[in-house]
Amino acid sequence: MKRILLWSFLILFGAANLQPVATQKRDYLTAPEADKIRDAETTDLRIKLFLEFAEDRLKKFDYELHRGHHDRRRAERLNALLNAYVGCVDDAAELIDLGREKQEEIRSGIQRMKTKATEFLAYLKSLLEKGPELESYRETLEDAILGTEDALAEARKAEEEYAPPPVRRRPS
Repeated sequence: MKRILLWSFLILFGAANLQPVATQKRDYLTAPEADKIRDAETTDLRIKLFLEFAEDRLKKFDYELHRGHHDRRRAERLNALLNAYVGCVDDAAELIDLGREKQEEIRSGIQRMKTKATEFLAYLKSLLEKGPELESYRETLEDAILGTEDALAEARKAEEEYAPPPVRRRPS
């Protein structure tokens, strides 16, 4: 009897966790943002949207970091914004990988990732050097830097794969 209960529990628990990735709710996106992602017709556009949302999270982080009002939940908000930023960058990198596997046209998304991730990385590293209240978000910041570096590496790898074919010259 115990085995039957155990197996029933495992089956039910396992089935509850088998949602397709596309239907899982990303808690770092607002409802309108999630709708934009869902409505985007191409992987390239989804990559660009995730990068736009990542940039928005960094702008909000910077605003929160430099505004004068301090309260007891400030560190929590700063860490949540950095985590949301990393989620967006990770999703954009995953879409680059997916687009590459499916051989979709994502060149402009790759270029956007390279440009934006480089900008993001410079900002994040500057915070690591001289960011105010660094100890309250250092660990999350280090994770954000690693995630951005990984996303940039993914974009560079994809760019190499999407390099244009060599130009053939006509014999003279």
